[in-house]
Amino acid sequence: MRDLTNEILELIRRTSSSLPPDVEKRLRESIEKEEPGSAARGALETILKNIDLSRANSTPICQDTGTPIFYVHYPLGWSTIKLKAQIRAAMAEATKRSYMRPNAVDAIYDKNTGNNLGGDDFPYVHFEETESDDLTIELMLKGGGCENVGRQYSLPDNSVGAGRDLAGVRKVVLDAVQKAQGQGCAPGILGVAIGGDRGSSYIKSKEVLFSEMGTRNEDPKLAELEERLTSEANQMGIGPMGFGGKTTVLDTKITGLSRLPASYFVSVSYMCWAYRRRKMTVKGGEVTYD
Repeated sequence: MRDLTNEILELIRRTSSSLPPDVEKRLRESIEKEEPGSAARGALETILKNIDLSRANSTPICQDTGTPIFYVHYPLGWSTIKLKAQIRAAMAEATKRSYMRPNAVDAIYDKNTGNNLGGDDFPYVHFEETESDDLTIELMLKGGGCENVGRQYSLPDNSVGAGRDLAGVRKVVLDAVQKAQGQGCAPGILGVAIGGDRGSSYIKSKEVLFSEMGTRNEDPKLAELEERLTSEANQMGIGPMGFGGKTTVLDTKITGLSRLPASYFVSVSYMCWAYRRRKMTVKGGEVTYD
């Protein structure tokens, strides 16, 4: 089996220092919606300058380089043990080269490992065997500030008048945005999971954030709700970094899960403007990055 440590290191570097084209495009489009001379426009201009500098210097886009979340889609016959070892070796080297800030802190003893390796679950690596001959590794860096304003609701929720339906989902998602204010480093991207149990609901609300901005759910009801939530969130006036303005949310992604009759969970994962996600593919021995 091929050693991909250096290629994974490059994936980490690109993810940490260079936003995907679809994210940068949406941010640049958002500037034109804000008033000249406003705090909102100034915040977006600063964000875009930071994006350019980070890419040019291969330095992290944000000082909080986030929780590394890997999704590995591998062909039959590949060793997940070896792949995970290569990912962890690449992460330690990326930290040594300052592509990543040391983030792994033991929650019990409050000790930073210094290399972003914290037990078996940091970085988080999810494996899925596929029928394809290609290997795909996706990486998302999920910042702590935006993670702190994520929320989970159990419907019905009388505090916001939310019942067990899509109208109730709409109410709790907008409640999450309102409570986040500028603390989630807006403009944000919303990952929403409807259903599941508490654990699977949160996981799926992050997984849906791997999809490209602007793509809609195949279910027309959910696609309509995605568009509506983005539009209504932007009418709240929270704006970039909470400074006010028309750009609070860049996009909304929704996924639906099966649930038990007794439970109706809605999980909201809030992603900050530093929407760091990248993908590498190994096909026929050739490695490409998206």
